[in-house]
Amino acid sequence: MTETFRRDGDRPDTYGTYSAYPPPPPYAPNPPAGGRRRRAKGPVALLAAVALGAAAVGGGTAFAAQELWGKTAAAATTGVNGTNAAAGGKGSVSGVANAVSGSIVEIQAETASGESTGSGVIITSDGEIVTNNHVVSGASTVKVRTDDGETHTAEVVGTDADKDLALIKVRGASGMEAATLGDSDAVNVGDQVVAIGSPEGLTGTVTSGIISAKDRDVTVSKDGGQDQEQEQQGGGRWPFEFEGQQFNGDTGSSKTTYKALQTDASLNPGNSGGALIDMNGRIIGINSAMYSPSSAGGSGSGASSGSVGLGFAIPIDTVKADLAKLRAGSTD
Repeated sequence: MTETFRRDGDRPDTYGTYSAYPPPPPYAPNPPAGGRRRRAKGPVALLAAVALGAAAVGGGTAFAAQELWGKTAAAATTGVNGTNAAAGGKGSVSGVANAVSGSIVEIQAETASGESTGSGVIITSDGEIVTNNHVVSGASTVKVRTDDGETHTAEVVGTDADKDLALIKVRGASGMEAATLGDSDAVNVGDQVVAIGSPEGLTGTVTSGIISAKDRDVTVSKDGGQDQEQEQQGGGRWPFEFEGQQFNGDTGSSKTTYKALQTDASLNPGNSGGALIDMNGRIIGINSAMYSPSSAGGSGSGASSGSVGLGFAIPIDTVKADLAKLRAGSTD
């Protein structure tokens, strides 16, 4: 296609014929058949190198992200840091509570002084239960209420006042949910723990905290009757001594000292005899003493003001070493 027009600067009567389409851009001609393509030089080569480098980095990033996400997802399903339990399983407070609550009972003991309330841990399917001596000592009748709300009659098999331990057994029991006993010697200060018991008769109450210290010398009364009288008249506060001081009242003249685990898990009257549990759902201690100051202040008489994070538990290794003696009916 052509078009006739006047060129600027020509005389008005001078015309020429030109193509209406601009010439093609100076693209490089295709190489002849069978020839080699020339390697690009200069800016074009630089841009190509950058593009290839970006692709390689992008691919590496995608691979690294896939590896990271894959490993993170796997870690989330294999366990909880510092435990052997899976997330959502026993490695969480709720997981421990779900796994162990069925093995913790509330104990009501009738004595000449009245009624005392404590907790206990089922250790065999036929109804053996470990608790504190001061919960059942001198009891004429012992009732056990399990996590499902059922009440059973139990008998005192043996007590050890020196260690503040007792063993009771539910009459005619079978198929009860026994707890797993752990290794208190392997416990470390700072380990997370869960406590389950029946403070103020609230069966199955769960609290949590850490191991604050080990091998604390705790002194308690060997006279269970006096402890139970304190429980009735002193707002349910079991008396004990620690670091030369008396807490929750007078421990009396007949007393014993044992090595205890210290915890800041909230313990209140009624937690005595209950369980201190590691994050794998294993019993590592029997809760036995807690400082519960009176609302009036100090350690005298008066209504209890609740836990202040100073509690003690008998190590489960001590319990296991004492079981044969308790089963033999010792009342020392």
